Amino acid sequence: MEYRKLKDQDDDGNSAAGEDIENLRGKPLSIAASLGGGPVDPKWKRKSMVTLALTVLTSSQAILIVWSKRAGKYEYSVTTANFSVEALKCLLSLAALARIWNNEGVTDDNRLSTTLDEVIVYPIPASLYLVKNLLQYYIFAYVDAPGYQILKNLNIISTGVLYRIILKRKLSEIQWAAFVILCAGCTTAQLNPSSDHVLQTPLQGWVMAIVMALLSGFAGVYTEAIIKKRPSRNINVQNFWLYVFGMIFNAAAIVIQDFDAVVNKGFFHGYSFITVLMILNHALSGIAVSMVMKYADNIVKVYSTSVAMLLTAVVSVFLFGFHLSLAFFLGSTVVSVSVYLHSIGKVR
Repeated sequence: MEYRKLKDQDDDGNSAAGEDIENLRGKPLSIAASLGGGPVDPKWKRKSMVTLALTVLTSSQAILIVWSKRAGKYEYSVTTANFSVEALKCLLSLAALARIWNNEGVTDDNRLSTTLDEVIVYPIPASLYLVKNLLQYYIFAYVDAPGYQILKNLNIISTGVLYRIILKRKLSEIQWAAFVILCAGCTTAQLNPSSDHVLQTPLQGWVMAIVMALLSGFAGVYTEAIIKKRPSRNINVQNFWLYVFGMIFNAAAIVIQDFDAVVNKGFFHGYSFITVLMILNHALSGIAVSMVMKYADNIVKVYSTSVAMLLTAVVSVFLFGFHLSLAFFLGSTVVSVSVYLHSIGKVR
């Protein structure tokens, strides 16, 4: 299959670019060395920066989505917003490339021109994300919003399993245990008095949740394989082609779901300043995700988004009067333990 070719063609590239959160175990020494005048590993510094950026941006996503609603409803078209996100990511990638071309000139690694073999793999993750996003609308017929948030944690397990199968990356027994604990911690942090209802979810809801988890995990791991297939390739070029196909598939979603509304009311009907901020946030988050894929891996992304979920809850206390429960503090503790176990469980 295509992803197997990607893996076979880039064993060396993956080993060089596939460092993840587990490497943090030895990094306090690097920090200490830097305080004493020693150099900090540039790769570790870059990886830390993009991971921190992803965590902060992701933690504010849910807040902006809530703020973008009026009277509990979206007055804008969600499909046009998704298309706008892809278009903005594409423009930002082009702007970054223009700056690189101006400073360094055009090289084989940063030119937009490409081959069919390189570009033909980009539509696959875009199509997977489209199907997953469409299923997201239908699953609410079988499960409520709190139950959906709990079922989403299946993404954690699916990512770990597919990461091992597709990219052939080994995780130690401690790291597998940490992954399961992470899933349990995120679920515990989201529990509320009505959470038991998730056990009464119809079979159709469970099937959709599992399919969505597999689609999300496969799309993420496959995207990492694509980006790391050619390590020297400029990330902005790879992003550009990913987002071009993202625009195409989201345009198809507009035609399928909201064509009449867009024609009658306009593409930007219902947009507000908060909506624009939300689109900007999602665009920057998407770019941060691709950089984490390039310079770290999907495991780092999973932990980053899990920590972001906890940060969102804390910020919601001040913005929306959200009350933190005992389950949240217990879940946060479990997540912290999982991060620690994963960092010390590196395969020898």
